Amino acid sequence: MGSTTKYIFITGGVTSSLGKGIIAASLAKLLQARGFSATIQKFDPYLNIDPGTLNPYEHGECYVTEDGAETDLDLGHYERFLNTPTSQANNITTGRIYNNVITKERKGEYLGKTVQVIPHITDEIKRNFFKLGEEGKYDVVITEIGGCVGDIESLPFIEAVRQAKWDIGANNILVVHLTLIPYLAAAKELKTKPTQHSVKQLLEAGIQPDILVCRTEHHLPLDVKKKLALFCNVQLNCVIEAMDAETIYDVPLLMKKEKLDERVMSKLKLSSKVNTDLEQWKDFLGRLKNPTQEVNIGLIGKYVSLPDAYKSIIEAFVHAGAACECKVNLTLISSEELLPETVAKKLEHLDGILVAPGFGERGLEGKIETVKFARENNLPFFGICLGMQVAVIEFARNVLGLKGANSTEMDPNTPHPVIGLMEDQKNVELMGGTMRLGSYPCELKKGSKAAQAYGKAKIRERHRHRYEFNNKYLSQMEKMGMIPSGINPETQLVEIIELKNHPWFLGTQFHPEYKSTVLNPHPLFVKFVTATIANKKTNI
Repeated sequence: MGSTTKYIFITGGVTSSLGKGIIAASLAKLLQARGFSATIQKFDPYLNIDPGTLNPYEHGECYVTEDGAETDLDLGHYERFLNTPTSQANNITTGRIYNNVITKERKGEYLGKTVQVIPHITDEIKRNFFKLGEEGKYDVVITEIGGCVGDIESLPFIEAVRQAKWDIGANNILVVHLTLIPYLAAAKELKTKPTQHSVKQLLEAGIQPDILVCRTEHHLPLDVKKKLALFCNVQLNCVIEAMDAETIYDVPLLMKKEKLDERVMSKLKLSSKVNTDLEQWKDFLGRLKNPTQEVNIGLIGKYVSLPDAYKSIIEAFVHAGAACECKVNLTLISSEELLPETVAKKLEHLDGILVAPGFGERGLEGKIETVKFARENNLPFFGICLGMQVAVIEFARNVLGLKGANSTEMDPNTPHPVIGLMEDQKNVELMGGTMRLGSYPCELKKGSKAAQAYGKAKIRERHRHRYEFNNKYLSQMEKMGMIPSGINPETQLVEIIELKNHPWFLGTQFHPEYKSTVLNPHPLFVKFVTATIANKKTNI
């Protein structure tokens, strides 16, 4: 492990979904503002090797890194807050840990020893804890332990944290425990007991938390903080209040106000290299909270009952909206509800439409109806991944008159496979980690909407797909006004399509939302929001 690297572990108690990822990202942001290089990693207790094979309803969206790792959605928060890319090393699951250990056992690397949870599994967990620190690039490595203290699944992780404290010394490691202080309305009282029990469980596992971060809907009075400090064995100034915030982007400033970064630095014996006051961050928040106009955009997808399935897209609209000083009212609409006879009624009030990524046939026809409505009514349209493929299918059917045109994913026997399986995907049998994943180059057509948005001719974007535009239909489509404005120079795959005679109609095979951050909103989202503003003014 890096001799100068400090390690912070964030555990959670009482309930899940308290926002460990946001607290981790906010703390990293504050340490970054003080001149430290920080990175965050997520350890997930489930047995899948990665979230790539999980239905979005199970775990929210699957986030893809530059190096093509399919990871937990929290890595998206880490990148959006820190403005630095993550990698495969930033997300480890129990499945990956066991897979590594079993592979070593099969190779005979344990010299005939009985392979056990302790020491073999915990050693493998620790090896991954320290991996990023060993590169020597980071002053601080923050590790978020998924799940809740007390879960059977997370016990080996907690035990590995306990051992790590002995391995690298108390001054180099810190445990932040995130917990909930519920408010009982009938008794008009904040209750500390769940937190006491949660800390007790940590203590039983041999870990004394150094800092308590308490999620709460009401301010914590001094007597409640004193009680928490006394019963949880932490210093009074290390009981940090985390009030519910108007937006997740408020959290770094709220944590700064609560002096979370100062407490961490004091315990880890770190002194500031610089101390910037997050001027750009405050500027972003100012624009986010004081928009001068607003637009209504429909996000058409099939996982809309769980907004986390589209987390990066939703956040990209927040960044783009702030850049345009515009409030983006995003309406999530299920594509299964959009029938030829209902589509106009459901979409006519919108200023723009985004058709979201997805897999499988469910809701496909509704997406095709949506694209047709946007194309025929000059409504700004943005299609991502499957959204672009649907735009191609709709164009083939309704403009080129290719009856039954489809993707071979939805109809293997389609007479017009305008979207087909990529060559290198045809013999793939294993589903996990085998799609076209990660960052690929793309060259933009001069004068196109895409080139205007990016302001350059060559870009790199992240992918997650198996099917692609079928180039056999390219010249037919070009003749009728569909422009291939982004092409992969190595494979000649069509990455971006646009329509010639339309105010703003653009589809991307890649996922631009993965690269949008607070300080660098994605140019395609910014231009799309700008187009919806222009469309709204025209209609008025």
